[in-house]
Amino acid sequence: MTRPFNFSAGPAALPEEVLQQAASEMLDWHGSGMSVMEMSHRGKEFISIAQQAESDLREILAIPAHYKVLFMQGGAIAENAIVPMNLSSRGGHMDYVVTGSWSLKSQKEARKYGQVNVIASNEADGHTTVPDPATWTFSRNAAYVHVCSNETINGIELHELPDLKALGCDAPLVIDCSSHIASRPIDWSRVGLAYAGAQKNIGPAGLTLVIVREDLLGHALPITPSAFDYKIVADHESMYNTPPTYAIYLAGLVFQWIKRQREATTQGELQGLAAIEARNIAKADRLYGYLDASGFYSTHVAANARSRMNAPFFLPADALYEPFLVGAKAQGLLQLKGHKSVGGLRASIYNALPLAGVDALVAYLKEFAQRHG
Repeated sequence: MTRPFNFSAGPAALPEEVLQQAASEMLDWHGSGMSVMEMSHRGKEFISIAQQAESDLREILAIPAHYKVLFMQGGAIAENAIVPMNLSSRGGHMDYVVTGSWSLKSQKEARKYGQVNVIASNEADGHTTVPDPATWTFSRNAAYVHVCSNETINGIELHELPDLKALGCDAPLVIDCSSHIASRPIDWSRVGLAYAGAQKNIGPAGLTLVIVREDLLGHALPITPSAFDYKIVADHESMYNTPPTYAIYLAGLVFQWIKRQREATTQGELQGLAAIEARNIAKADRLYGYLDASGFYSTHVAANARSRMNAPFFLPADALYEPFLVGAKAQGLLQLKGHKSVGGLRASIYNALPLAGVDALVAYLKEFAQRHG
């Protein structure tokens, strides 16, 4: 039986071969006599799993040696508090760029821990563009500058991270990259700290990745819980408290899957993350290309700000949404309903969603438009 195509925004689809491998190892991991779920996080078996996962992630994302990789919990919403608890003491205001629902939540949470300055916002245009970094009004001696580099709900993506130094700002850039982590490279020369919930491109809900430059450690506010102090977590190699062990194991399997990927292009065969990015570009181009040409569906996000991962779109009449979703489910196209705050429809086309899934969706979109257009 062919599996349906899952367009959920998160928790999202995982590669089928990863799920099959996890199933085969469920009762006995590599002859240990234990499931990974049953292992001590301090035992040699799990330590080897965690170390391999970190090593593979560092290779995939080309993470420099002077950055720490932390396996934490709480998701991006918790990091909205944990980041200011760890970094707000470094300067005056905390600068935030608002590009959609998630960055709005981030700056609101940060206000509990210090003064926040919203240095740019796209609220006036309904979160459909990315504010030009040349117009950002940085605070003097800002503790950090925060952006959400992919807005899952609104379908906005910063395809190029701002070069703060070139803009005259010495503060570190903090990025919430939950919805595009491991879908494209990250320019670490422009980033001080990156955080991401795993449940989009990496694994199940429960694991949060924090990748932080070493000089940003050791600045936590006195009120910071020990388990959320980046320096303590780093000093204990993410084992200060029991980490989300099974989620780390599954993330490790996904990292190995990414490394195995190959994609044939006109420039030759690409491997690993380069193959993943090329595939994601092809998927997004195919979906947006049809939506733009259809004359039936509409998209609101400016073309140069569209997310490769999350594509919101809309029907010409409210009465069409229910039959659309019923028909999509019958075709094995799942989780296409838009977020309740913006309505409409949304196709999340993360790494594990194959090009065949986008082709199936486009075929259904065409058929639905012909019947109702």
